[in-house]
Amino acid sequence: MLRVIKILLAILLLTITSCVSKKEIVYFQNHETSQSLINNTYKITFKPSDLVQITISASDLEAVKPFNLSAVAYATTTNSLAAAPQQQSYLIDSNGFIEFPILGNIKLGGLTRQEAISLLKNKLSPDYVKNPTINIKISNFSVTVLGDVKSPGNFIIPNERVSVIEAIGLAGDLNISGIRNIEVKREENSTIKTYNLDLRSNMIFTSPAYYLQQNDIVYVKPNKAASQSASYNQNTGLFISIGSVIISLISILTR
Repeated sequence: MLRVIKILLAILLLTITSCVSKKEIVYFQNHETSQSLINNTYKITFKPSDLVQITISASDLEAVKPFNLSAVAYATTTNSLAAAPQQQSYLIDSNGFIEFPILGNIKLGGLTRQEAISLLKNKLSPDYVKNPTINIKISNFSVTVLGDVKSPGNFIIPNERVSVIEAIGLAGDLNISGIRNIEVKREENSTIKTYNLDLRSNMIFTSPAYYLQQNDIVYVKPNKAASQSASYNQNTGLFISIGSVIISLISILTR
């Protein structure tokens, strides 16, 4: 009888600590994906709280000076420059506007980069600058990776282009206990939309959330075993004590 109890307990422990199957953890499994379904185009849409740098260039350098302001910092004690001047940044407010030199309020929120460039060109040329070349960059483009990954955190993306795979790589990849069906949370039209992406399938490359937008949140849930492990760990000592008492009682009774 005692031997049977021990075998049952061993089976229970093995069940609790069993390894996750290969099918549940391997990325990009055998799901054929047509190249025609993969959308490689990627467009940034400016949003409130974006901090944008706008550079205006033209053959007439004097004409563009008023539109390329530098941000400078002064030491309060000496009234001298505390650091080298940097390109001025403009914060898009909650209504989507920036305050731009000479031109005043300009609405960039909701526009793609190309749409914003066209808008500025129309406002500048020909009255202020002839044939301007305009570059717009988001200086605070970032994404956040949370949950069951090795190094969760917020990551600044200098080139404004990052896929969900690259973002997970920045976070050190998923832990073995992380669920491969992840969530991407994105603010769209003043609401939070959730995209579900399965890392185990090649169909992830066709998702509209494969390339992340600024301020996207990638969330990796722990699997059921990992979620329960906290409870198991907290009560391990109790379980061992109870198990020992039960085995001792059974051993006494079956002698």
